[in-house]
Amino acid sequence: MNLPNKLTCLRMILVPVFVICMYLPFSWYNILALVVFIVASLTDTADGYIARKYHMITDFGKFMDPLADKLLVCSAIICLIDKGLIPAWVVIIIVAREFAISGFRLIAADNGLVIAASYWGKAKTVSQDIMIVVLLLNIPGWEIFDNIMIAIATILTVVSLIDYFVKNRQVLASQK
Repeated sequence: MNLPNKLTCLRMILVPVFVICMYLPFSWYNILALVVFIVASLTDTADGYIARKYHMITDFGKFMDPLADKLLVCSAIICLIDKGLIPAWVVIIIVAREFAISGFRLIAADNGLVIAASYWGKAKTVSQDIMIVVLLLNIPGWEIFDNIMIAIATILTVVSLIDYFVKNRQVLASQK
């Protein structure tokens, strides 16, 4: 197993660690969870960079890297609902988008196509990560900023979904 794949596995291992940190009986649980989330997010950046730079792209990485990302983000935002930091309807939109894209990628793969992430998908990921960090900081007086980040992440989630389907509509057309 190469280094990028090990980093992907580490990110998956950090998901339950993050969730446990979210429920520790300390007033500063969110800071520990924040550190775990940032470390896990950085493994995503590192594994992609290393895999591309050193030509270490594998089928395992193509499948597991996006899965690890989805597990991390979805786990974080679901925990944030429980903490009262994000509305459930926003989480439903984000999780539904991830399921839709995963299903779409399976259809594409069945047709021998690999669909790369788009600019909008990358912007969505960055905005969601920043939103999660801001919400985990939970700074009093930042509620307006929190809500702006939630709005940006939600809008980019929807835009990236639409962009994904429009750019790849031939995949759906082939299913008739």
